[in-house]
Amino acid sequence: MAEATTGTTPATQVTPVVRDRIPHEIVASVLAATTAFVGGTALHLPPWAIFISWAGTFLLGGPSLANARRLWCAMPVGSTYALLIVLLETNAGTAFGESQLARNAFGAVCILVLNSALMYTGRVRFFSLIPGMFFGFASYFATFFGGFGYDAGNPWAAWLCVVAMNALGPVYAWLSVKLAFPVEIKSPS
Repeated sequence: MAEATTGTTPATQVTPVVRDRIPHEIVASVLAATTAFVGGTALHLPPWAIFISWAGTFLLGGPSLANARRLWCAMPVGSTYALLIVLLETNAGTAFGESQLARNAFGAVCILVLNSALMYTGRVRFFSLIPGMFFGFASYFATFFGGFGYDAGNPWAAWLCVVAMNALGPVYAWLSVKLAFPVEIKSPS
């Protein structure tokens, strides 16, 4: 994103009007169909994680290297915080006792502390896309608790799989624009 220094836009700067040769809906649907082959492998990868970051790319304004980098930096951080919560609950979940209430209280403390840390991490410019961190955070939990990954139930395998699949979203977003073969429309001036 470029920041204007004067608050005015040069008169020569015009956003081109484009028309897709192939409708975006068709291109995006064909690309979406390819995720069945990505997730349907022996690795049991979470194809829906592609859609999370694909949509996130368009929420940021569309495919660009800058938007992709912001997501690629933020999403693994969110997934890492989620991994830490799973590891803590798996290895120390009974620290407050054996009852469900005690386990829930321990989980609540983990979430409170690590979620706060996640949001404070967003103050670091490199990781400033907090919604992107939550895309990774939620994607990790869905991958782990959904039994996805090459070793279902393994927290580290879930992390590796979700980070890889989230990383593909901006690529799919870029492809969905480029494979529509947009052409600039000449405006009547």
